[in-house]
Amino acid sequence: MKGLVDIQTELIIILHLIISVLLGGLIGYDRERDGNNAGIRTYAAVCLGATVFTSIASHLIGEPGSSSRIIANIITGIGFLGAGIIFRGDPKTGVQGLTSAATIWATAAVGVAIALNMFVIAVFSSLTLFFLLSLHHYKWYMRWKEKIKHKHQQDELNKKEIEQKD
Repeated sequence: MKGLVDIQTELIIILHLIISVLLGGLIGYDRERDGNNAGIRTYAAVCLGATVFTSIASHLIGEPGSSSRIIANIITGIGFLGAGIIFRGDPKTGVQGLTSAATIWATAAVGVAIALNMFVIAVFSSLTLFFLLSLHHYKWYMRWKEKIKHKHQQDELNKKEIEQKD
């Protein structure tokens, strides 16, 4: 039967799914801790879904291009999900949801890596995403960010002064 896999292969895929949920949940942990709508469940589900789709595609017998098509569609689909997360708030807050959209997209890549047995890449990517999401908890980062923001504001003031003189 086309696409049929044995029980041992299915058990390996289930192990991949467990790893996906754990790594996706880890990535979403910081978002959950900060009270964001996209948290552990969202990130775990995105990672799990990407792993399921990629695993199924990689086991379709007689369909050598199916994995690449599925992966391309995961990238596109998560892009649409991310676009739905991004919204423009009031002028003071600006655009919101960019970090969630970007990290959800990257979390799908972690799921694909797991399905393709690229565990070192998946773990490294997960830890990197977790670090990026938790940067705002570090004082050194917040000082650096404030310094850059202040410099940008000063540059804008200087630019306006020059424009007024002309």
